[in-house]
Amino acid sequence: MNEKKGLSHLNEDGTAVMVDVSEKDITSRVAIAAGTVSMQAHTMTLIQEGGLKKGDVISVARLAGILGAKRTPELIPLCHPLALQSIEVKLDLNPSKNSINIESSCKVMGQTGVEMEALTAVSIAALTIYDMCKAVDRTMKLTNIRLVSKSGGKSPDFDADES
Repeated sequence: MNEKKGLSHLNEDGTAVMVDVSEKDITSRVAIAAGTVSMQAHTMTLIQEGGLKKGDVISVARLAGILGAKRTPELIPLCHPLALQSIEVKLDLNPSKNSINIESSCKVMGQTGVEMEALTAVSIAALTIYDMCKAVDRTMKLTNIRLVSKSGGKSPDFDADES
């Protein structure tokens, strides 16, 4: 963010506003976000074996993440509705750490970025895992939800590994 410019969602009076993107160029924009859900070993085993009453945790969480990305402007008041071209949500089980790593990638040809959509996809997928497993494990932790990278638009590309 440009410190001189200030917060983009506040006008000169300090009132929250949706940013006017009408003058921005339409460009290809991509954002990747990630996060982790940690759990007890027993919970990981149940997920791997399909032993939870609510069903296939991984498939449902993936679909929930995709839906979350699509619904971002309904959940976050100042986000622009976007015609997303691609949403990917990957869930990788890590049994040695009793965790599930979640990564989402969102793409759009548009006038504003897709960071919030990617972050929302990860958050909703993680919340879905918690919801589906809470009957057997209320100690689960949703951690390290973050932007991994973004590209496109006028702002410089961002890569968390290079920051």
